[in-house]
Amino acid sequence: MPELPEVETTVRDLKTKVQGRTFINCWTDFSKIIKKPKDFNQFKKEIKGKKIKKLWRRGKNILFELSDNKTLLIHQKLTGHLLIGNWKLHKGKWQSLKTGPLQEKINSYIHLIFWLSRNLMLALSDLRKFAKVELLNEESLKKELSSLGLEPLEKSFTFRKFQEILKGKRGKIKQVLMDQTVIAGIGNIYSDEILFKAKIHPFKDVSKISATELKNIYQAMQRILKKAIEVKGESISDYRTISGEKGGFDPLRKVYRREGEKCPRCGTIIRRTKLAGRSAHFCPKCQWL
Repeated sequence: MPELPEVETTVRDLKTKVQGRTFINCWTDFSKIIKKPKDFNQFKKEIKGKKIKKLWRRGKNILFELSDNKTLLIHQKLTGHLLIGNWKLHKGKWQSLKTGPLQEKINSYIHLIFWLSRNLMLALSDLRKFAKVELLNEESLKKELSSLGLEPLEKSFTFRKFQEILKGKRGKIKQVLMDQTVIAGIGNIYSDEILFKAKIHPFKDVSKISATELKNIYQAMQRILKKAIEVKGESISDYRTISGEKGGFDPLRKVYRREGEKCPRCGTIIRRTKLAGRSAHFCPKCQWL
């Protein structure tokens, strides 16, 4: 699933391409992607003529602030990613008019297309078809985002604030980092990478983490998330940038999906185990309980 760096990359790139444009029309072959309003024809009617005033991110949500006080919310879920370009329908499949990354198989699972003003198209490619698209008013948007925790890259997210939100928390540190009601945007990939850099075992209970260890986690979080945004995210799975290209974080990945390989720090074999149904990758020697 695209996490904070991938979603932030998408939003930053979309700003340069679609902000100020107007929705002209839309198409789907899987109307269940549209959650609100559930009727696609109603959604289509409401989105037409709306101008994109602003784009922003909250957690893993991409938000298009529109005219008439509406917001288009897109959550890419497991395999979804947004693409910008121009396509034509050929034998039931959308084909990119431009050669290059947009023609690759990973970018061909197009189930939603928006036509924008000034001859541009915005497409959602989603192999598993789990993505969520909603058109919301101000009250509905506020409700939708109300359960999300703090943004880890906001200036207000200081080390002291990090200490405060973890105070009294119980559970394994990896689970807490991935809890969207505590910190918004971190998932499986970056929780593994953050804890490796901080030398903390993913199973360590939050109540047993010292102030020094907590500072190491905080600093690792800041550095890794910022670096991942700088290189446009991780594309080990389905995520691609809006131009259809891979992000550049893969060479920087230390433990995530590297089970059986040598730890880059001490040479011990990296392990993978399960934690509440999710994978956890770590070095059993230099990440301490």
